[in-house]
Amino acid sequence: MQLITLADARQAQLRLQGLARHTPLLPMALPELGAEQVYLKPESLQPIGSFKIRGAGNRIMALTQAERARGVLAYSSGNHAQGVAYAARQLGLRATIIMPTNAPQVKIAATRALGAEVVLYDPAHEKREAVAARLLAGAAEPPVLVPPFDDAYVIAGQATVGLEIFQDLPAVELVLAPVGGGGLLGGMAAVLKLLKPSIKVIGVEPELAADAQASMRAGKVVEWTAADTNRTLADGVRTLAVSDLTFAHLRQYADDIVTVTEAELRAAARRLLLEARLVVEPTAALPWRPCCATAPACRPASIPCWC
Repeated sequence: MQLITLADARQAQLRLQGLARHTPLLPMALPELGAEQVYLKPESLQPIGSFKIRGAGNRIMALTQAERARGVLAYSSGNHAQGVAYAARQLGLRATIIMPTNAPQVKIAATRALGAEVVLYDPAHEKREAVAARLLAGAAEPPVLVPPFDDAYVIAGQATVGLEIFQDLPAVELVLAPVGGGGLLGGMAAVLKLLKPSIKVIGVEPELAADAQASMRAGKVVEWTAADTNRTLADGVRTLAVSDLTFAHLRQYADDIVTVTEAELRAAARRLLLEARLVVEPTAALPWRPCCATAPACRPASIPCWC
């Protein structure tokens, strides 16, 4: 299976100029870390409040004129939906987004406000891929599907987060990121490992939606049910399974995937608000408490655990 390259990520970075922002690394001193330094990368500063603008934007910017004329179709619980809608609006394209009925209402409203047509479905009774297939089959000129993670252009777009981290902090030793479908973690891990093989890259999932960790442990893609993943507060990682493509990136480049409890997730979001002055959705707070004690090989010996 073809994995992305540094050239793919760098080309994505060029395409995204003027669409996505190069977000800063914010240093934060934590008493429990002593002299060690932590940096936060606030992708909440993107135009849609999420890194998803990167993957969606790279896929859409790479479309041919003939493809753009057909418009785009995507499925998402919210952030990818807004990324596709935003990029499509910038280029004057039609966008149709398939969203679950249990998606946050604020995300559904934001997607519509960006000019996209929203099609709702019940995740308890139907899979979003099936809804997309039905819409594509019924269209005279089917729009171009922009998947949330199962696409090399999307993964390369998310990988630009890793490029920026290395550009701003070449001495980086350990990077932690949320993992849902695996596009962000897989893309970031690929470029960071290719740039500096000694970097450790760890994914973080909620215990109630840990399909990616289960897949890494099993050595094959493991699928969870919607009833399982809907239990977590982190709606951005309620994906039922990683794809074969993202899993190939995770197996090749990610060092490990660890999990946090719902209580830890809530505490992390609260601490980011009170101490870092960052208002983030629960999914973005996942990496705050990487419990390295459960995976001692996940970090260099010089990097302590933190809580």
